[in-house]
Amino acid sequence: MSVPQHTAEQRGEQILSVFDTAFGELLAADPAAFRVKFRKMAASAFAFYRGTACLFYADLDAEKRGGPYLDERTGRVWIHGDLHAENFGTYMDANGRLIFNVNDFDEAYVGPFTWDLKRFAASLALIGHAKALSDKQITELVRIYAAAYRERIHALAAGAKDDEVPSFTLDTAEGPLLGALRAARARTRFSLLDSMTEIREYERRFTEGDGSIELDAATRYKVLAAFDGYLETLPDSSLLRPDSYRVKDVVGRRGIGIGSAGLPSYNILLEGHSDALENDVVIYMKQAQTPAVSRHITDPAVRGYFEHEGHRTVISQRALQAAADPWLGWTELDGAGQLVAEVSPYAVDLDWSDIDDPEQIAAVVADLGRATATMHAAADDESGHSDLVQFSTERAIDAAIAADEESFAELLVDFAHSYGARARADHQIFVDLFRNGRIPGL
Repeated sequence: MSVPQHTAEQRGEQILSVFDTAFGELLAADPAAFRVKFRKMAASAFAFYRGTACLFYADLDAEKRGGPYLDERTGRVWIHGDLHAENFGTYMDANGRLIFNVNDFDEAYVGPFTWDLKRFAASLALIGHAKALSDKQITELVRIYAAAYRERIHALAAGAKDDEVPSFTLDTAEGPLLGALRAARARTRFSLLDSMTEIREYERRFTEGDGSIELDAATRYKVLAAFDGYLETLPDSSLLRPDSYRVKDVVGRRGIGIGSAGLPSYNILLEGHSDALENDVVIYMKQAQTPAVSRHITDPAVRGYFEHEGHRTVISQRALQAAADPWLGWTELDGAGQLVAEVSPYAVDLDWSDIDDPEQIAAVVADLGRATATMHAAADDESGHSDLVQFSTERAIDAAIAADEESFAELLVDFAHSYGARARADHQIFVDLFRNGRIPGL
């Protein structure tokens, strides 16, 4: 991609326009949450990039009409939508296995597979720049990512068995990935509960304060009604013990993170798998957001498939993530789609702060390339979660890359450098807009 050149003033106006489309309503409803979000984004170019998928896809908008490696199939696969280097981590799957893989599916949608790869490649350039790696070293890392992705996609397309392309688990992972899995294993549900709840009159309840908002009777009633609707979206395998879903307590929360600013949410305390207090479960109900990529996908079959954004998020995650969270479901509250999932004690994000050795970085990047390929391959005609993608994605992607092997890595290398530079410049423009009061509503 050749990034258009603009003056800082012109680019600033573009950024403000995109922000108004993406954040306008939520910002008007909760400006304080966006002040927190934007201050976090101001901290670094990477933090800015994380919070501006909307800008990224606005810049890629012209490519929706085609591009290298894209055809009627590879331009219409399940994609993560916000695939950057920090959106990887651990989770406990429905089979009780700790897995390291892609996480955070709030932006997932159906679109061109190359958009995920480009978003990751640019994030890699930003991390490399922050770690003072040379352009040559960044180029090599992007090539390593592309090669690992290509190798895994080809193996999957050729019908590789599970032991030939294993998931990243405590038995198979190495380096920082294994470190994240071990850190997750050391966590306990009791510790999570102890940080959020207390025992009052022989029953567990949420602790007052610390971000919790007490609900009035009308709001509590609406949340519990939405919870009943959520139960109907769970797979039969999750409904083995009806008492597991007895509600003990409900509190409100307000999202203030980079990705969830202004989105109302609730925590619900459930009985869990037994009467023992240490087995209680906390789930969250959060208003699902409109994915940035959806504004640039015009396919009516895709746009009309989902009931609402909560439904879209869950169907996407179930498609992209093998054996997803058994508590994962959706519902509706006040006319808005809601995502419901467990507040898991076993979620540990990949921490890049101590990954500094070039050889170690290269090994991690290769593993993330393999994880990306596995994610793309999971969501197709065999996933059983929707009929939007009725073909083998790994075979379609494999064939597209095979048609021009030599240019595949270079496409990502060129984009990483050009868009990484654009994001660094945009970060400075954004900081100046923010600190000088140029963002409407703040």
